[in-house]
Amino acid sequence: MAAPRHDTRGIVDPSGLLNRVRFRRHEPAEPLRRYVEWYWLIEWDLPEPYASHVVPHPAVNLTFQWDEDEGPPYGELTGVALSLYTRKLTGRGRVCGAKFRPGGFRPYAPGEPVSHWTGRALPTQEVFQQATEDIARSVVTPADDRARVAALDAFLLSLPHAPDPQADLAMDLVQRIRADRAVRRVGDFARGQGLSVRALQRLFSAYVGVSPKWVILRYRIHEALELAGTRRDVDWATLAADLGYADQAHLVRDFTTTVGVPPTAYAAAASPRRASA
Repeated sequence: MAAPRHDTRGIVDPSGLLNRVRFRRHEPAEPLRRYVEWYWLIEWDLPEPYASHVVPHPAVNLTFQWDEDEGPPYGELTGVALSLYTRKLTGRGRVCGAKFRPGGFRPYAPGEPVSHWTGRALPTQEVFQQATEDIARSVVTPADDRARVAALDAFLLSLPHAPDPQADLAMDLVQRIRADRAVRRVGDFARGQGLSVRALQRLFSAYVGVSPKWVILRYRIHEALELAGTRRDVDWATLAADLGYADQAHLVRDFTTTVGVPPTAYAAAASPRRASA
């Protein structure tokens, strides 16, 4: 049950979050790894509330949550969030989540395009048509990670799904965008994959939930966020050009719209955290 490599891309102020919660990642069972990138587990016991912020990935998440002071455990399916995701943590609690690979959720809910879930958070029973309170308890109440991971595996392995070549294609294309900074324009990318722009857009709507342009911009914002939080000497004009922006102003605008503050302000706020790390 080895954990995937440490990766905080998308987390706003990762040191602030990791100083307040216990955060781990684990691999799912081998048959699930084709569709599920990793499981993520967090738990907290806080003397005062804390708001965590995440610039979401183009991924669907299935979570089982327990805010111990507020009620019983529950399950939730969260589609791709289009804006900054904020979760207020209070008292004691825990979340056990499965992050599907971008493009990997559709085989588990083939009746709807993944864009149907975009921007929505729904009780899991509304998605999978089965009561999940007992399942939620089985996932979040065990004391050790191995039992929680086994419960997640058991639930996902019980869900009917069938191989889908289009899902495989969507997952592959998103990974290429994520890994290759040279991917900047949807038209160029589509032609390079032997697809029309319209065919690529339809594929992403059906299997990823957002447009290819959104995915390209989101991964570039993730990179800018990572650099702003870890380096003191970012050349924003050069970075904007490297990420495919027309100029620095366009990068600053997208970063500010997504994160809530300009990149220079975020970097300045991160400096004391770097100094104390």
